[in-house]
Amino acid sequence: MITLNQKQKIIISYHRDKKSQRRIAREVGLNRRTVARYIKDYDQKRAQLLAVADDTQKEELTADIIQAPSYDTSSRKKVKLTEEILTRIQFYLQENKHKKKEGKGKQQKKKIDIFEALQEEGFAIGYTTICNTIRKIQQESKEAYIRQEYAPGEVCEFDWGEAKLTIAGKSRILQMAVFSPTWSDYRHGELYANQKTESFADSHVSFFEAIGGVYREMVYDNARVMVARFVGHSEKEPTEALLKLSLYYTAFASVSPIATRPMKKDMWNALWNS
Repeated sequence: MITLNQKQKIIISYHRDKKSQRRIAREVGLNRRTVARYIKDYDQKRAQLLAVADDTQKEELTADIIQAPSYDTSSRKKVKLTEEILTRIQFYLQENKHKKKEGKGKQQKKKIDIFEALQEEGFAIGYTTICNTIRKIQQESKEAYIRQEYAPGEVCEFDWGEAKLTIAGKSRILQMAVFSPTWSDYRHGELYANQKTESFADSHVSFFEAIGGVYREMVYDNARVMVARFVGHSEKEPTEALLKLSLYYTAFASVSPIATRPMKKDMWNALWNS
């Protein structure tokens, strides 16, 4: 049985990227018949969802579309210790970048903090090894930026920010979910008390409902609410919430760059809390 991540890759590769089933099977490492079966099942449920008017049926079909395939984990091989350590180091470094971006530089973990955190997690590794690994990762992560051009409705970026407000005479810092289309100067923001998964999902539903459509591609940073873990040096595994949003909205974004059938807030809340 495939994972939710593989299911997402299959659907997006076929509908958005227009790849053949044979090529998708080769890229995700699955049998072509398996890929064809999941595409067929997805298309059938998507067609039903677009056709039904009953809210109860919509919720049931939507839940089925975004549901993770069930699979047996008893035979799963354990990840090598060195790979686990590397993944955790990368996680802490990305967490530091996110904190720095939010203006929380003093909360970043130093090398010794990362070393102690790994020790608390049960990893037996030396401090020198940690320092050398971090230095190597930072040297390899130097980036070059190339200006890109985008079409209307193609790409929208998401990020968290802070809003310092005075409410009832008291100063408060609220978290702002900000959506920034790359083609225009339009901006959309939603305020929340925190950056938890519920706030992340709710902000997307509100945004798509407000604009009456779905962007072809959403761009995110490495926040924990979007990235479950890092695989190797650059691959990222999205969280369950991000996968579910992607699977639902792909059903409509594949129709056109901006579709006109976003999910209603009450439907998402019912699905997420079920």
